[in-house]
Formats: sequence, structure tokens, C-alpha cells
Amino acid sequence: MSADMDRLVTWHNGDKTPGPFSTTEMDRRHANLRAYMAGNDIDAALMTSYHNICYFSGFLYCAFGRKYGLVVTADNATTISAGIDGGQPWRLTHGDNITYTDWRKDNFFHAVQTLTPGAKRIGIEFDEVNLDLLAKLEAALPGVEFVDAGTPTMWMRTTKSAEEIAHITKLTAIADLGGEACRAAIAVGVPEHEVALASTQTMVRELAKAYDYSELMDTWTWFQSGINTDGAHNPVTNRVMESGDILSLNCFPMLFGYYVALERTLFVESCSDAHLEVWNRNVEVHEAGLELIKPGNSCAQIASTLNDIYREYDLLKYRSFGYGHSFGVLCHYYGREAGVELREDIDTVLQPGMVVSMEPMVMIPEGQPGAGGYREHDVLVINDDGSVDNITGFPYGPEHNIVGA
Repeated sequence: MSADMDRLVTWHNGDKTPGPFSTTEMDRRHANLRAYMAGNDIDAALMTSYHNICYFSGFLYCAFGRKYGLVVTADNATTISAGIDGGQPWRLTHGDNITYTDWRKDNFFHAVQTLTPGAKRIGIEFDEVNLDLLAKLEAALPGVEFVDAGTPTMWMRTTKSAEEIAHITKLTAIADLGGEACRAAIAVGVPEHEVALASTQTMVRELAKAYDYSELMDTWTWFQSGINTDGAHNPVTNRVMESGDILSLNCFPMLFGYYVALERTLFVESCSDAHLEVWNRNVEVHEAGLELIKPGNSCAQIASTLNDIYREYDLLKYRSFGYGHSFGVLCHYYGREAGVELREDIDTVLQPGMVVSMEPMVMIPEGQPGAGGYREHDVLVINDDGSVDNITGFPYGPEHNIVGA
């Protein structure tokens, strides 16, 4: 290797980029993490997940086979990025940035060594670090004790600040606009992908207006028709809509690592009596769930209560997943706050500052009356005074969403 090929470089190119959150907000996040570290004798925290690097630094990386990190100590917070990204990671990072080059194997781990001198206990994300990464960390940092920082930081993220709630509220309004564009594009003979494109383009253009600077990546729409509605995460296809089709609208605006969702059941031109019966019952569960989103109720209690409604109609066997989840720094390809999912096995009690969805779904198999997947989805904010705001505005139910009737 040539002597002039450095393992680490500093590429502070340009000026810092304004993000959606203030310096005070980002300092608050660092202070929470450092307080946990101090209380648990952790000398440094190494974040390697999309969500924690984004949450604590403001930088959302694109891995493309490379490793990324954020090292937080008592005095510094530094992202570790690959040379392919130039100065963009530094421009977004609340803190410092160091870039590792490709000139030598394992330069990422050399960066970690450089940023953690003398550390004896380092927090890593046990739910994120695979066996290969752990082995390389142990080799690079002999004698260091690794402790879990993944679960503690997840709980930090579950309670949103006022700035986060404002950002999520702005995104949810944009999801509503995506829904309107989606509904306007629905017609017999139109393929799914054309509806999805109309929705996504609308949301991207609105996101571009949301802040003085916006990084426009990862916004997407899943729009399903007919049998394709049976799964919540089924991809868009070129299937052409027919009269009487059941539809599933799923709008997902993404900005600065934060995701929100709008999901609705619709029909093309008409809805059979069998479909209408299932749809109305799912709406009943949805509305009951909206009333249960309040501080003091546990995720498990909410799931159990809603199960009883489905059970009454013999629909519980068709329920395909939990009733909702937390919102914040999350996406379809990276982490979520698993401690706040509305499922029978989650005992977390809802508290002020949490932002959660209500999204019941049942799937009636093909060939049965009312076949298809039914899902309604609203985003709710639990306020400090205990009140709850439903920040989703797009209407739901048969009165509004039989398109072209």
C-alpha cells in the first residue's frame, strides 16, 4: 500500500445542512444517551443501525455493502462514513464526522479504535450487530466489554419531543395528499402502478416544499387491487383494476428518516353485500381501537379488547398482524420501536409523547364471499395532558371510499 493512502480522512466539505430539528433537540438526544451511559459505566456507545445513527446524528446512510457508525462518548459524537459519500455525512451530522477509505481492509474498525481510546465498556446494539460484525469488533477492541445499547435507545425513541411530533404531523398531512392523488387516479382499466406513481409523485413534490432543504429519498406507495390486497406489504404490480375490485391504498412519505403511513380500503365503482359486511365490521374494530389509544392502556389490553370484537363476528381467524405500532425513525427496510406494538405479547403501557397507529386488518381468502384484505390506518399523538389527537385526515369507510360509484 502506498504511504500516501490514508486510512482515515476528514472531508468537511461545505457548510452544515439544516435539518428539521434544532440544535437544542439534537443536544437533548445526546444528553439522554450520555446520561444512560454514565449511569451504566459505559465509556462509549457505537451505533450501527440506520435508525439510531439517524436519530442521534441526523445522518441517514445508504449502506450499499459498507459499514457505518456513530460513536458517542462523554465529550464527542462522531459519525463514521465511507469515502464514497464525500462530505454529505458531515454536512448532516450533529457533531463530527470521520471518513474511512477503501485503501485497506477493515478501515471502519480502525476508525472505531481511533474514536474509543481507553474505553473498557462499549454499548452496541445487540439487535443489530450480527456475529461477523461482533467478531471483528472483538478483534479490533481486545479486552473491551460489549453491553447492549439497542434496547435502551429504543425506549428513548418511543417518547417523542414536540419537534418530532410537529415533523410527524407535517408528514401525515402529506400522506393525506398522497391518498387524494391515489383516489383521483383510480378507475376501471388503470393498472396498480399508475395509481402508485400518481400518489408518490404528489408526496415527493409536497415533501420538497416542507423544508428549506429536503433529502428526497425512500417515499413510496403500495397500491393493491383484488387478490393482491391479501398482504399488507404486497408489492405494486401491473394488474389492471376491474369494476367491483377491492383496493388497498398505502401512502408512505419519508423525510429525514421519519416515516408515516396512510392506509385505506376502497372499492372500484361498487361493493358487494358480502364485502360491505366485512368492511363495516373492520371499520367498527378500527373505531373501537381509536377510542382505546389513550395513556394508561397497555398494548396487550388493546389487542385483547379488539380481538373480542373480531371474535364476535367470527373474523378473528382472519386477522393477519397486530393492531398498530409506534412512529418515528423507522422504515420498511430498517428498525422500528418494537416495544410499542399493539399485540397480545406486548405489555407496554401507553404514555404521553407516544405516537402510534391504529390499523386493524383482516384477510378473507380468495373464493369466499367478501374475499380480500381490509385495513384502515390512522396516526394518533398522545399529548402531555393525556388528550389524544388523530392527525390523519383522509376519510375511511364505505361512505367515502367506493370510487366512481
